[in-house]
Amino acid sequence: PDILDPALKRSGRFDRQITILPPDIKGRRKILDVHCRKVKISPDIDLEDIAVMTSGFTGAEIASLVNEAALLAARHGKKEIDQSDFDQAHDRILLGVERKGMVITERDKRILAFHEAGHAIVAKMLPDSDPVHKITIIPRGRALGQTQQLPINDRQAYSKQYLKNRITTLMGGRAAEELVFGIKTTGGQSDIQQATDLATSMVCKWGMSEGLGPQVYVVDDGDFLGPSNRRLAMSTRTENQVDKEIGNLLDECYAEAAAILSNERLFLSVLADILMQVETVDGEEFDIIYSCSVKKKYEFQMENDTDDICETGAVEN
Repeated sequence: PDILDPALKRSGRFDRQITILPPDIKGRRKILDVHCRKVKISPDIDLEDIAVMTSGFTGAEIASLVNEAALLAARHGKKEIDQSDFDQAHDRILLGVERKGMVITERDKRILAFHEAGHAIVAKMLPDSDPVHKITIIPRGRALGQTQQLPINDRQAYSKQYLKNRITTLMGGRAAEELVFGIKTTGGQSDIQQATDLATSMVCKWGMSEGLGPQVYVVDDGDFLGPSNRRLAMSTRTENQVDKEIGNLLDECYAEAAAILSNERLFLSVLADILMQVETVDGEEFDIIYSCSVKKKYEFQMENDTDDICETGAVEN
C-alpha cells in the first residue's frame, strides 16, 4: 500500500485493505489434508500433531513441508512418509540444510551442548512456558544448534509473564556458558538480539513497564518489505529511562535464568553429556532425562542428610 499513488487509494478505488494472517490450527489441518492426498503417508502419522508442529506456517510453507518430507522419504528408499521425514523437513524449512561437512572441536561442541541444555532446562522450569519439542547440536544453516519449543495451542494474546519467560529462556544459553565455563561466546548473538527486541517491544510498544506505564514510545513504520520500528520524539530524560527499563528487564531475566541453572546443575550436566553423545534429544526423551535427574538429585540429598544426622549424633555421643 505504501508504494501506491495516493490517487489510487481515494474512496471508491483501492480503498479497501485485506490482511491475510497465517492459518490457525484448524486451517493448517485442512491444508495438510489437501497436500497429503498427493503423497503416501504412514498410518502412524497423526496430522493433528503435524498441524501443532507447524504453528505460524503459511499455506505455502505447509505445502513445502509435505513436498520436502516426500523427497526425504524417497531418498531413503521408503514407500511412505513417516514422522522422522516430517521432523527433518520441518528443521530444513526453519533452519536450513544440515551442515554435515562442518568440523567442530570437542571443546566447542561441549560448550554448544551446555548452551542448548541451558535453554531447554530454563524453559522446562518456568511456568506457562511452551513445551520443549527438540534439542539439537547439529549445525543447520547459520545456527550451530537449536532448542525448539512448540505451543500447545495457538496464542492470540501474550501475557507479560509469558514474554518474560521467553526472554529468560533465551538467556539460558549464555547463563549456562558462564556458569560452567566462566566465559561468554558469540553463540548467544541471536538469543541476545531476540531478547533485546522482545524487551524493547514490552517496554515501548505494549506498555508493560512498571516505571514508564502504559505508554507507547515506538511505532511500527513498516512497508511491504516488512515491519520496522521507529522511536517517537521524546526528551533525553525519557529516552534514558526507556533504555534503563529495557536493561533492567534483560538483567532480571538473565539473573533468573542463572539462578534456575545453578539450582539444576546436575540436570544441566546430565543433559549436556547426553547431547554430546546423541546430538539430538526429542521432547519425550527430554522428559525422561529430567525424571532421572530428579531421582538422582533426591537420592544425593537423602545420602547427605543421612551423613549429617550420623555426624551430629557422633558429636553428641
